Amino acid sequence: MNSSIDMNVKWIRGWLSLALGILVLLSAGPAVAGEANDQLKQSVDKVLAILNDPTLKGMGNSQERRQKLKEVVYSRFDFNEMAKRSLGPQWQKRSPEEQKEFVQLFTSLLEHAYLENIESYNGEKIRFVNERQDKDFAEVNTKVINSKGQEFSLDYRLQNVNGDWKVIDVVIENISLVNNYRAQFNRLLAKSSFAELIETMKQKKLSVPGAKS
Repeated sequence: MNSSIDMNVKWIRGWLSLALGILVLLSAGPAVAGEANDQLKQSVDKVLAILNDPTLKGMGNSQERRQKLKEVVYSRFDFNEMAKRSLGPQWQKRSPEEQKEFVQLFTSLLEHAYLENIESYNGEKIRFVNERQDKDFAEVNTKVINSKGQEFSLDYRLQNVNGDWKVIDVVIENISLVNNYRAQFNRLLAKSSFAELIETMKQKKLSVPGAKS
């Protein structure tokens, strides 16, 4: 694995929690117009409402709180499309049953890697910078600002599904989550079988995509 991907796993998990629509505050600045951008902000508002709900705070309410947060994330992210893109050309070679299992494991993999960090907010803010749209695809560019004032690029790639803009990839400091997983899957499949890839995913042994801190 490339060292720039493996470095500082804890740090990048925190940013990917942000990427999944979690723990976001909008900083002051000019608004970015566009349907995709607006729908992302709507998800952000729902997340903040859950995090700020006094009836959901504390360890005793963690299960209910995380379930509500997951519902927001799952409604905005198209994990089926992300899984399909991550497997690449291999997707067409798999049976419907294998595809279904792969999607389930891929979704579980992301949940295990990132949603467990859902409450790691530490004063970071997000500034919506720009939105580009080409027919049914869009990219919303944002900047994450940490407590030291450092900025990191965090971009969302979305697809229009019957008027609902779904996230199909996240790019952190020019590293694509989908492309990163595809590279790992390709390496595994080059030296082992699809069944072995499935077993590796079940054991959650894949590296967390990331970037240099």
